[in-house]
Amino acid sequence: MKKKLLLTTILFTTTVSFAFDLDSISKKISDNIPTTTNGSIKDDTISKGLKEALNTGISFAIKELGSQNGYLDNSLVKIPLPENLAKAETLIRKAGGDEVADDLILSMNNAATQAAPETSAILIKAVNDLTVTDAQKILSGDNDAATTYFKENTTESLKKLISPIIQKSMQENQVSKYYTTINQFYKSNVSTYVENSSTMKFAKNLGVDSYLPTSSDQNIDEYVTTKAIDGLFKMIAEKESAIRKDPLEQTTSILKQVFGK
Repeated sequence: MKKKLLLTTILFTTTVSFAFDLDSISKKISDNIPTTTNGSIKDDTISKGLKEALNTGISFAIKELGSQNGYLDNSLVKIPLPENLAKAETLIRKAGGDEVADDLILSMNNAATQAAPETSAILIKAVNDLTVTDAQKILSGDNDAATTYFKENTTESLKKLISPIIQKSMQENQVSKYYTTINQFYKSNVSTYVENSSTMKFAKNLGVDSYLPTSSDQNIDEYVTTKAIDGLFKMIAEKESAIRKDPLEQTTSILKQVFGK
């Protein structure tokens, strides 16, 4: 009986001791396993993952848009005629202005394409300036939250830095010449018809004539610069969204850890 009691006591003590050891071992192991849920990923991992996703997006955008006809052949970012002239594009073409319209569209898009590779350093610096707080906010945001953040916080500084690049490209592509030509063509061949049309008179009576076509006095440098930047952000957003949604786009361990489900 005593032997049986002693054996039971030893067995109980051993079991309890093993249970405590197992719990301790389990805790040590779990402490060393990287977290895989977005809510518990360490701040520096979130920051690194987002920066990698954005840098991937930048590389993708610049490669796509900086290639031949990168803007022109991409319906997402193709730069159209300035707004007022765009309203008159059909009339301009019907009046024989296909060439002047096409020349301006081609020259604007070529200027943006030539400028695209020059934006790399500016955009990468913006990524490097991303704070941990920004990263946490972005991770819980929409699919293009990071791109939206940079668009809201860097557009004006990007404009100042990119404008000279765009202007140089525009000079090389004779954008101003084609812009002047299409405005003159409009005034000589289309504006009289529009101004004297019953539609224009009706629109003026309603006070909505601003919605009808006119020649454009918009600053063409500013217009192309804005559109070029918008195109870059749009392409970065496309890649960022793909990385968030598609496991095949999560090509590194840190992207899988931050964006994997």
